[in-house]
Amino acid sequence: MTNPILLEAIGVEKYYDKFAALGGVDLKVRANTVHSVIGPNGAGKTTLFHMLTGTKKVSGGRIVFDGHDVTHEPDHRRVQRGMARSFQVTSLFLSLPVRENLRLAAQGIAPTKALNCWHEPIGPRSCVDTVERVLEKLGLESFALAPAGNLSHGQQRRLELGMALAAHPKAIFLDEPTSGMGIDDLDDMKRLIKSLRDEHTVVLIEHNMDIVMDISDTVTVMQQGRVLAEGLPHAIRNDDRVRAAYLGNMITGGKG
Repeated sequence: MTNPILLEAIGVEKYYDKFAALGGVDLKVRANTVHSVIGPNGAGKTTLFHMLTGTKKVSGGRIVFDGHDVTHEPDHRRVQRGMARSFQVTSLFLSLPVRENLRLAAQGIAPTKALNCWHEPIGPRSCVDTVERVLEKLGLESFALAPAGNLSHGQQRRLELGMALAAHPKAIFLDEPTSGMGIDDLDDMKRLIKSLRDEHTVVLIEHNMDIVMDISDTVTVMQQGRVLAEGLPHAIRNDDRVRAAYLGNMITGGKG
């Protein structure tokens, strides 16, 4: 049975003056899959993420998430509907323990609790069950009390993904989660992302084609603000249009 569509973009456009960063993008992301968006630099991948998650406004088209038209909803409202996003640059509370980073992320999904500084984080505010579950998922239990700034780069990237998980999202948007990682960290992150589809839907921007081809259910290729091709990983790898777009470099394992 085919998984239902959780997220759909219909003719999404984004203009900066007369420049079309997105020229009418159609995208369907099915629930409990890993859907990767790839393309050369400047193809419009991150701009599309901004549109889907509400961090910037669309110039045209529609976005439907979990049956709701969210085209003109702000990003915090989309978070409440079940979207979570990690960014290309880590954004952690480096002086706070790993556990506290996760607790704040879990607390932050409810506006009335997010900035509640007047009560100690005990009882329900401690979000113990969520924090413990995410720590185990990340494999960071032994670092729970360590400041986030003491973690390696790869561990920090996993923690940032964990902060997205702490919000109990339906869909997680990951923007180059393996950027700057060493080989050991890459394997850990790859296993983690692959495991997420059991409970979540993952929309991924990633330059490492070995990872994309290994963990993706569907791959969308963008070029100059439009969808060039879409399909299963093996079909994308062998698509002549995609090879031409990458000049034979990125799709065979290089970066671009």
